[in-house]
Amino acid sequence: MQADLWRGLRTHDLQVVSTDHCPFCMKGQKELGTDSFAKIPNGMPGVETRLYLLWDGGVRAGRISMNRFVEITSTAPAKIFGLYPKKGTIAVGADADLVVWDPNKKHVLSQKTLHMRVDYSPYEGQEVTGAPSHVLSHGKVVIEDFKYKGKKGDGRFVKRSTFAL
Repeated sequence: MQADLWRGLRTHDLQVVSTDHCPFCMKGQKELGTDSFAKIPNGMPGVETRLYLLWDGGVRAGRISMNRFVEITSTAPAKIFGLYPKKGTIAVGADADLVVWDPNKKHVLSQKTLHMRVDYSPYEGQEVTGAPSHVLSHGKVVIEDFKYKGKKGDGRFVKRSTFAL
């Protein structure tokens, strides 16, 4: 099954990798299912780990190319959500929202090192290679070496198109 998903990404049968990001906490939420599986809130956190896992398991493992990684994580979602070409491309007139990716940077996935508001990580202790070194919003560095450098109000609303390109 997993091999089929990687093949779908490689052959363009699948356009993106997304998550519903349902960060239910173990304490007070998931533990509701202790006596009945039917009471467990479904879902798990995934939005922050997605890029790490796609790079490490995809590009580093030779399952997808570096260009395909960028397409899957940036260009295709921007097109699907009607935000292209303001987002999802490096071009004159685009927003200059960029992630500078260090392909060799080691990172351990852990609830303690992630920023999601949840009390566990499904990938607790997993070491991955490849991580962002800088994040730019409108050309301004807002994250550098896992530290937030921006300030409240740095972002801005971008109206989306009603159709995908």
